[in-house]
Amino acid sequence: MSNVEDNRANRAGTPEHGAADSLSSAANPGSSAADSRSSAADSGPGSTNPRPGSTNPRPSAAGPRDSATSPQYGVLREVTPFASVVLAENPGVMTLEGTNTWVLRAPGSPTCAVVDPGPLDRAHLDRVAACGPVDAVLLTHGHPDHSEGARAFGELVNAPVHAVTRSLGTAALSDGDVIEAGGLEIRALATPGHTDDSISFLTRDAVLTGDTILGRGTTVLDGKLGDYLATLKTLAALPGGTTVLPGHGPELPDVVAVAQAYLKHREERLAQVRAAVEHLGGAPTARQVVELVYADVDRSLWPAAEWSVRSQLEYLGLSPDGTAPVL
Repeated sequence: MSNVEDNRANRAGTPEHGAADSLSSAANPGSSAADSRSSAADSGPGSTNPRPGSTNPRPSAAGPRDSATSPQYGVLREVTPFASVVLAENPGVMTLEGTNTWVLRAPGSPTCAVVDPGPLDRAHLDRVAACGPVDAVLLTHGHPDHSEGARAFGELVNAPVHAVTRSLGTAALSDGDVIEAGGLEIRALATPGHTDDSISFLTRDAVLTGDTILGRGTTVLDGKLGDYLATLKTLAALPGGTTVLPGHGPELPDVVAVAQAYLKHREERLAQVRAAVEHLGGAPTARQVVELVYADVDRSLWPAAEWSVRSQLEYLGLSPDGTAPVL
């Protein structure tokens, strides 16, 4: 979904990620149109209506999951020797199969860190809590599909919740901060663009990207395009072979390759928006640009695309509302 501080994060109907953007005719790194129909905000089963007092056994371990098969909900799946994932049962057009809740633990460590507890689904939170004890809870950004259950989870496991947006957590989080948890050193890396409060986490040879980079498709922007382009360049400068542990979709083997593909996609999309503005003339609205650039995309995805187009028009110095230019 999207979020600018606390404002847009809680606005009903706000898009979460990049279904519309990744379904368009522009370059779409690593996905087909069918694959990248990712998810509508908070639409999946289990994303709300927690069941107070419910208990769940520790998730059973599982081997690697083929993303083409049915999702394995409630299962702790090992991805690297220090990172495992529990998939929240909140699938949809914008969340792909659901939100990835990451459990980080150095081999032999009795404790762990949890990244993005996910929606306020008590069954899911109980499953993740059973992986504890938990030293720290970390949030990649403030969208409800990642953060809604964070405070309840922090109370459940008696651990601090680190978040850029202070109202979402109980502990501050800034670029460069190092959190020691689960026997690991986890370094915060500011990666704004998808939202203003987006942050990634580096540990060992992996980066947890939240919705800044998805496991499939591309992401919708509710932040600033200039920030996002700078973020992609930062990620592209990480060591080659750094594994991407995303907020949705499967893990990816090399953040450098993906970030470079995302940059290419954004450049092509920006060229399409420029061309649409010239074709429409005057000061077109974001909606008018979407109707032209995304003409071959399912209209149900246009609201998500409109958020990205708004960011692109602002980047070009134009008003997304068809009024005076942005100064």
